[in-house]
Amino acid sequence: MSRTSQAIFVAAALFLAANLAAAQASGPYQVEKIQLVGGVGGFDYVTADPDGRNLFVARSGPAGHIGVFNLDTLAQVGDIPGTSAHGAAVDTVTGHGFATSKPVTMFDAKTFAVIKKIDVEGNPDGYLNDPRNHRFYVLSHSEPNITVLDDKDGSILTTIDIGGAPEEAATDGQGKIYVDIEDKAAIAVIDADAMKMVGKYDLSSRGSGCAGLALDAKNGVLFAACREKNNMVILSASDGHIITDLPTGVGCDGVVFNPETMEAFSSQGDGTITVIKENSPTDFAVEQTVFTPARAKTITLDTRTGNLYLITAEYEPTPAASAQAAPAAPAPQAGTPPGMRPFMRGPRAPMIPGSFQILVVVKGSGA
Repeated sequence: MSRTSQAIFVAAALFLAANLAAAQASGPYQVEKIQLVGGVGGFDYVTADPDGRNLFVARSGPAGHIGVFNLDTLAQVGDIPGTSAHGAAVDTVTGHGFATSKPVTMFDAKTFAVIKKIDVEGNPDGYLNDPRNHRFYVLSHSEPNITVLDDKDGSILTTIDIGGAPEEAATDGQGKIYVDIEDKAAIAVIDADAMKMVGKYDLSSRGSGCAGLALDAKNGVLFAACREKNNMVILSASDGHIITDLPTGVGCDGVVFNPETMEAFSSQGDGTITVIKENSPTDFAVEQTVFTPARAKTITLDTRTGNLYLITAEYEPTPAASAQAAPAAPAPQAGTPPGMRPFMRGPRAPMIPGSFQILVVVKGSGA
């Protein structure tokens, strides 16, 4: 992208951000910043490290790498080259980080230097770092579904078969880890000390294709965002009984929970964030739909500031021939700002060069 094109792109992004802010005036959250990063390659997860004040952005493909950005300024402060991964996370105590590349990449959390590569089975995708036991959980759609690594030295401790494809995981910090199983409409319960599956919660009566999971650890409430019905299934972490379900946007790909505000945030491929307020452990409501540009669909939370971070890019229009062969796109949601494109599953059009970006969503004066 030339400097002129880049300037035009930035101006357009800022204009869209202004429209988004106006459209979201009725709710407390809004897109505050759009940071153009550029670069090539695919992308999946984004992860905040509140203690180290870093944001880890994984890029995949031949030029795959992990970009590291300052959480407060979004200035790039490091890079881990030669690492085509879905995402990365760090353990504060051991000072080690891991990226779900194949082989898994272990790195220094401060210098970002690669420590070693770890050969694992399956296909590393999602992940969870368990700060209680200082273990890194590698999630794979193919068996073994979970590989557990020791944060101290990167050694493989065990593998766990949960009988399906895991998408996202959450820990209660007290010895239980929960993993949503996308293709089985279920949530696996893992004993973090024994590193074994000890239970499974069935969600099929209310949702399936669940791709996002978060936990209110204090009240023992799980938030499972499901794609097939575009809803958030809310259930008890202690016994799996379903409390309620609420509508979300289309194509969830991540959920986070903020215990300070008692809100769950589901990010979707249609470019929306559904904000669900927990009024009590039995009372939940959709508080706001936040519109983001360019279908930002993966999300992370800075627990110190409450700010949300998402990554996305702009894509070329779908070629006419492909459009004729593809199913009709769904109509945009009511109130969709100008420039927002409806979410469509299936093959993606080429990414516009240099359009990769980081979004910051904050809680404003409308709270």
